[in-house]
Amino acid sequence: MGLLGEILLTLAVVCALYIAWQLWWTGVESEHTQLATRQSSSWTDPGNANGKVSIAHAQQGNPPQEPTSAKVGDLIAQLYIPRFGSAWSRNVVEGTTNEQLARHGVGRYTNTQMPGQVGNFAVAGHRAGYGEPLAHVDTFVEGDAIIVRTKDYWYVYHYTTKSIVLPTDIGVIAPNPTDPSAAAVKRMITLTTCEPRYSEATHRWISWGELDYWAKVSDGIPKELADSSGTNAVTFKEQNQGDVLTRLNSLRPVVMVLLLAYAVIYLAALAVWRYPALRAIRNGSKPRPDFSLYGAFYRHQSGIAPIRWLLLLILAVAAAAAMFEWLFPWVASNVPYLQLMSNYVSVQ
Repeated sequence: MGLLGEILLTLAVVCALYIAWQLWWTGVESEHTQLATRQSSSWTDPGNANGKVSIAHAQQGNPPQEPTSAKVGDLIAQLYIPRFGSAWSRNVVEGTTNEQLARHGVGRYTNTQMPGQVGNFAVAGHRAGYGEPLAHVDTFVEGDAIIVRTKDYWYVYHYTTKSIVLPTDIGVIAPNPTDPSAAAVKRMITLTTCEPRYSEATHRWISWGELDYWAKVSDGIPKELADSSGTNAVTFKEQNQGDVLTRLNSLRPVVMVLLLAYAVIYLAALAVWRYPALRAIRNGSKPRPDFSLYGAFYRHQSGIAPIRWLLLLILAVAAAAAMFEWLFPWVASNVPYLQLMSNYVSVQ
């Protein structure tokens, strides 16, 4: 019964790690790809004066179209939604295939309009996993800013309403989504994502917005991205930096470093202490325990108890990293049920 319990506990831990991989690590990988895309672009920081980012003047008249065309996978914009966090942004690329949504954040439906155009600039994004760019669409409040930055321009929309529809209802991304048979009369943005969030996506959550104004990136940032003191809360430069995990291209070096550290500590402890737990059992100073997978593994680590626990911790972290790097991507790509659930696409 003890052995069965250990096996079940191990399976539970592996399942929990799989969920963490699906909901968290795929997002880290997506962030890495988005960071690399931004760093390779020729986009400049918003205009500033005296070291402070200025508030861009709202421009009148018809907004310019940018870009005029794009190939699938091209970076066409960045999406800023203050409701989702002061530092929240995602890349917007051309195309809505699984590969684009998993790798690049948010994708534009190729048959819809470009930012600022009369019609419907429609994009799609995941709601769970892969950075979950549209996880919190249910928190939108009427009037919330939805801001699109292209290379040279800002397009500031405001949220108007939502709808939950079947995946077959493609009229929601039509140039005139309120009446797909009629000509477009407004400059709109549409965000589409899965509903419900954590199970099979039987429906689509649709969020609509309308354009308020446009501005030049060279003039600064929209007022909606400034804090109360008038300085910028989120800058393109800051987003290009990323954190330690985001800058990781692969967990392979982590696994190798951990295994090397394990070998060094194990051999050093072996030279000094050998196997005190096993020696105590053989000498009769400790009773022979019942068979246990975890117990046997612990006793066969060299060194005193703190060293053995450290060795086990290193191995556990290395095993988790190896599962994130190799096992979970494989099962998500090859096990039919997990394939359907995760829509996994490698971001390597």
